[in-house]
Amino acid sequence: MTNRIDMNNEIISQIYFIRGRKVMLDSDLAILYGVETRKLNQAVKRNTKRFPDDFMFELSIGEYRNLISQFVISSSETVDIINDPDLKPQIETSSWGGRRKLPLVFTEHGELMLASVLNNKIAIQASIYVVRAFVKLHNLLSMHRELSEKINELEKRTFEKLDDHSEQIVHLFKVLSF
Repeated sequence: MTNRIDMNNEIISQIYFIRGRKVMLDSDLAILYGVETRKLNQAVKRNTKRFPDDFMFELSIGEYRNLISQFVISSSETVDIINDPDLKPQIETSSWGGRRKLPLVFTEHGELMLASVLNNKIAIQASIYVVRAFVKLHNLLSMHRELSEKINELEKRTFEKLDDHSEQIVHLFKVLSF
């Protein structure tokens, strides 16, 4: 039970909000599924019809830079993004290896499709954990939304009562001043 909770929390920390969607990086999913990132991306390329834009998309240079600035990356992953107008944006890595292309990110539905494309035991098991993490995150966001609505309602009622009391106090002063 503790393992599942730890795994869910670890996965939740790897879910990012990009373009208004909850997504996971190809490299994070590759680790969970026990495959190399390049193999995961090859499987996606072989099955492009299974991955419409609402399941998976490639990050832009700006999104990738923003993501890099949000977390610490190892020296093997240091990147320099080449933005030549005549070429598709490329990523140049250090000589230690690392990423050579902009990352793909997968929504919850894309992650499910990815598990079916990879179709190995680890991918299937990891997919279950990822789905549970997305569900947990959805529930947390829903709970936050409900709490926010309750606070707004409480503020509204408080201000309404305050307005009523203000009117009563003004009326009291009027009566006392005569």
